[in-house]
Amino acid sequence: MAASEASEDGILEPLCFPELASDSSPCPGSGSGAELLVCLFCTESVRLPQKDVVLKHLLLEHKLVIADVKLIADLPKYMLYWKGRFLEQPVTDFCSVIKTNSTGPAEKQEHYFLLCDVLPEDRVLREKLQQKRLEEVLDCQQRERDDNSFHRLCMFCSEEFSGNRSSLLNHMAREHSFSIGLPDNIVYSSQFLDTLQDKLDNLQCLYCEKTFRDKTTLKDHMRKKAHRRINANNHEYDRFYVINYLELGKTWEEVQSEDDRELLDDEDDDWSDWQAHPVCAVCLFCDHQSETMDHIYTHMKEVHGFDLHHLKTELNLKFYQQVKLVNFIRRQIHQSRCYGCQQKFDCTADVLQHIAAEGHVMKLPEISTWDQPQYYFPTYENDALLCTLTDSDENDETNHSEDIPVIAEDVSNLRALKQSSVLKQLLKSGGCCN
Repeated sequence: MAASEASEDGILEPLCFPELASDSSPCPGSGSGAELLVCLFCTESVRLPQKDVVLKHLLLEHKLVIADVKLIADLPKYMLYWKGRFLEQPVTDFCSVIKTNSTGPAEKQEHYFLLCDVLPEDRVLREKLQQKRLEEVLDCQQRERDDNSFHRLCMFCSEEFSGNRSSLLNHMAREHSFSIGLPDNIVYSSQFLDTLQDKLDNLQCLYCEKTFRDKTTLKDHMRKKAHRRINANNHEYDRFYVINYLELGKTWEEVQSEDDRELLDDEDDDWSDWQAHPVCAVCLFCDHQSETMDHIYTHMKEVHGFDLHHLKTELNLKFYQQVKLVNFIRRQIHQSRCYGCQQKFDCTADVLQHIAAEGHVMKLPEISTWDQPQYYFPTYENDALLCTLTDSDENDETNHSEDIPVIAEDVSNLRALKQSSVLKQLLKSGGCCN
């Protein structure tokens, strides 16, 4: 493929098929600043984003440390609860006491208090707060899934989207190869998109978070470095994924690793009743899907006038030629270009109208146009249509196998060759080194 053709193609990795068919809740950890953190012993208080201030105050002024603060789902309520309990009973009834400088002079010894989930009451409190937070997150997620008032511009092409959030997320994954995950796995999506948009507005790469001098340089960097994605190790994004709320004190990496270990350990499980999830094939020209391959071929023939079986027979296409033809047509349609005459249009609807009006449905260009190595690679991920292709003479293999003559190897000259072999001459003459 020529360099100019490669630059026009613009598809560097498989696309994603579209899925079948605004919440104002505060995002955990977003730092809205509405809640107060109160000191457990005095009147000191700070806003939630400044939690380090009150934790430092507890350590320096009251010699108390709260273990695993980052694992507490609702820190303001947690501290309010323990403030009430410390008014009822002394702190030593709940906290482990740590003596510093125990071997030194008595006047230099200090006692610190550790509040942690080793105490059953503390553990129960943390679990209740976690459960309440999970319920809130799931309620918010369900509202976002059902919400059709979503309205937003694409971060990459400024195309406008209204309705359900999945339309924008699927568009960015399909058209810009930027995926933040399945819509159903995401919560607080508006805040998530705001966070990403702010980074782009500040000319910051979404993956490596380096800052660039202008938008053009940033776009080139993200494209060339394959940085059009988010960094999974950036815990700033954890709060936007439901998996991070499922279990107390466990991140998504830990939850997934446990799931993988369970799969490896369950070797004795009975899988006899397991049924594979049906794979849907997608039409070459529209979003129509079917779990039955006969239906998808019938749909393309009746609705679009395209008969893949006829082309395979007429052109005597081998298996890999069919693969390249399907990938070629998918890529041309995705790029709003007629695969028959190569005319370019503004949108997919226009090119489909042109193909039908001009009778180009069954018109293919020269075979050298599409029988190219780059079309070995699928245009879309998990393209089930490719899995149904068969070799044109595959069905005749059994019938003709008995008619193929088997020619015996001619061994008449083997004895003469053996006598005159170079190796034997070297052995006779002693020319072979030990």
